[in-house]
Amino acid sequence: MTSIRLPTTRSPGSVLGAAPGVTESAEAYRGTGGHAGATDPDALLRHLDASGLRGRGGAGFPAAVKLRAVRDRGGVPVVVANGEEGEPGSVKDRWLLRARPHLVLDGLAHAAAITGAVRGYVYLSDPEAGASVRRALAERAPHLPVEVVETDHTYVAGEESAVVRRIDGGPALPTSKPPRPFERGVGGAPTLVSNVETLARIALTAAHPGLRRVIARSTLVTLSGGHSEPVLAEAPYGVPLRTLAAWHGTPAPGGALMGGLFGGLVDARALDLPLEPGALAAAGTALGCGAIRFLAAGACPVATAADAVGHLAAESARQCGVCVSGTAAIRDTVHALAAGTAGPDATARLERWSQTLPGRGACGLLDAAAATAGSLLRAFPERVRSHLRGPCPDCAAGPAGDGPGRRLAVPVPEVADAPPSRAPLSLGRRPY
Repeated sequence: MTSIRLPTTRSPGSVLGAAPGVTESAEAYRGTGGHAGATDPDALLRHLDASGLRGRGGAGFPAAVKLRAVRDRGGVPVVVANGEEGEPGSVKDRWLLRARPHLVLDGLAHAAAITGAVRGYVYLSDPEAGASVRRALAERAPHLPVEVVETDHTYVAGEESAVVRRIDGGPALPTSKPPRPFERGVGGAPTLVSNVETLARIALTAAHPGLRRVIARSTLVTLSGGHSEPVLAEAPYGVPLRTLAAWHGTPAPGGALMGGLFGGLVDARALDLPLEPGALAAAGTALGCGAIRFLAAGACPVATAADAVGHLAAESARQCGVCVSGTAAIRDTVHALAAGTAGPDATARLERWSQTLPGRGACGLLDAAAATAGSLLRAFPERVRSHLRGPCPDCAAGPAGDGPGRRLAVPVPEVADAPPSRAPLSLGRRPY
């Protein structure tokens, strides 16, 4: 797998700024401007507000609003770096924890200063990331007590109420809302659960407030699919999806699965859209966690949808009856479409479920399954109709054996230990 940095105007705002293929030490981090955080917490919050930085966990909620809600709740808050990456097509959070743990921990410390928190947690399921974070904690001055909490890797384990539940000693399963973690979280305290890329960008903003806009308007994307190796990239907002496809090595894709499993399927015309959350949302899709799976020219989108809903059905927490039955029904119908055995009412049922099921579960898993089904009908109506007429050769020739989650999964770029380096942050393509 490869990691790249797409061109932007200046380099210090880069999250992919570690030396190639190595875990960044405390000395190396200081050498690139890290720990420069003399920025006053209130001033940093104003910078984040002005930059428009949005969370990178999937929902895209304004970071400053979330920080302020925890700060203003009263009591003694808790801050959590959420590195549990449930989307099978995303690797950015695990890479950050493995390669740039000091950047994430610095962001966590700044979040604690803003909210008034006196303790923090790093929540993850990746053993290599856990080891990297623990080494980084041993190198840091203990200004903020931080505990690493590990969990089993599942699709729902990174949902914020599941994070709180696991840190409090329970299972990593979502709970009903309200209360939300900012109201009542870890140990009953107001809790900030923030994605690790969001925290990394908070640290970069503290060190380079003059680049706050550049920092907020760049994002990590995991590009996969087609016939090329996956790529982890840092790209500026506004770059066309078609340009990302070309960088990935899929120059003429037939469409894409957007936002991990949350943004649904889009056709080839949508690839002229810019990589920008508002523009994507207006077009009926989403950036989500930044995972984009391109469909090779001629590849069948029904097969991709079948993999996506099959994985979601398998990953249901099985706490909500409507999720268990709903995801299973969507899975069975889309799989029947892929096999060419679906009845004439299949599309009507999928359309109905796509409209009536979202919002009925304790987390977003059911929403993702419903959105995938609805987007398949909207983006590829003719391909769906052809499957109602009989078996699809592409689907019939598809891979067998591995489960859908494994087929959608992307490997994390390799990161090794290395001696400290003072190399500046840099742009450009680099192998991992």
